[in-house]
Amino acid sequence: MAGLAASRIAFGSYIREIRVTGQKTPLAAGLRIETSRQTIMRLENGLPTKVSTVELERLLDFYAAISETREEALRLWREVRSEEKVAQQQGDSRGFWQPYTDQVFSHFPRYLRLESAANQVTTHQLVLVHGLLQTPDYRRAVVRIDGGPGLSAVDVERRVELALRRQSRLNDPGFRLNFLMSEAVLRHQPGEPEVMAAQLRWLAEMGRKDNISIRVIPFGAKGHRGLTIQSFTLLQFPRLSTNVTESPVVYIEGAIGGLYHGRADVVQGYREGVAALEAVALDEDDTADVLLKIAKEYAA
Repeated sequence: MAGLAASRIAFGSYIREIRVTGQKTPLAAGLRIETSRQTIMRLENGLPTKVSTVELERLLDFYAAISETREEALRLWREVRSEEKVAQQQGDSRGFWQPYTDQVFSHFPRYLRLESAANQVTTHQLVLVHGLLQTPDYRRAVVRIDGGPGLSAVDVERRVELALRRQSRLNDPGFRLNFLMSEAVLRHQPGEPEVMAAQLRWLAEMGRKDNISIRVIPFGAKGHRGLTIQSFTLLQFPRLSTNVTESPVVYIEGAIGGLYHGRADVVQGYREGVAALEAVALDEDDTADVLLKIAKEYAA
């Protein structure tokens, strides 16, 4: 449930700001309400916790929050609790990825939580099609490479199933995906030629959706930022009230972990990188032509 994830993240950011302003540590906050530092961190990171409203009020007292700040925190908390009840009734309060956590690196559920809360994702990829746009067969090929020969057929299919559930965001009219990719993505072949042909045709089709922009940066583009900025994903979040919004986050995936950047100056640097990449990328129509042309090469 995107609304619940967004509400939890926004509340967590807000309560973290109150704690920092009050010059209290997570450890001190945990001791105040007789819980652990980890519980406070989970609360601030937008994860489900067993913190009660009474305990939250004690935290706000401990942080010496002023009345306006306190009222806003409690309002956001009521919103989270209300959406949790709805999600529980619908059976999806834990996040769609929870049954698959044994299939991904330990850092990745955090990314999925952020992605489910975002209203705009801008990604630049140098090697592979972004997971939100992979066909099942393409994803299956990538999973087999990543998991190695010892990965069971059942686990392969569970990972493909997770990818398909993740892609439900593409049908949300309030969500936008901007996909910038090097031409190399079209030339790398994790799957057989028929898999690649189908993947590129799928990209051309998805690029016609109003909320999806797909643009290729051709090999002929000279001296652009993509040569140095590498692959990344910029996640932006909706404003949930007149006072609260979650700051954008830049995610960079590594071989065994992921990095998350939220500092304003770092995010601004990546925004400038996006603008530089857009300046040398083909437009959507020319991108579709290139996708279909290379798909025909694979199908030949």
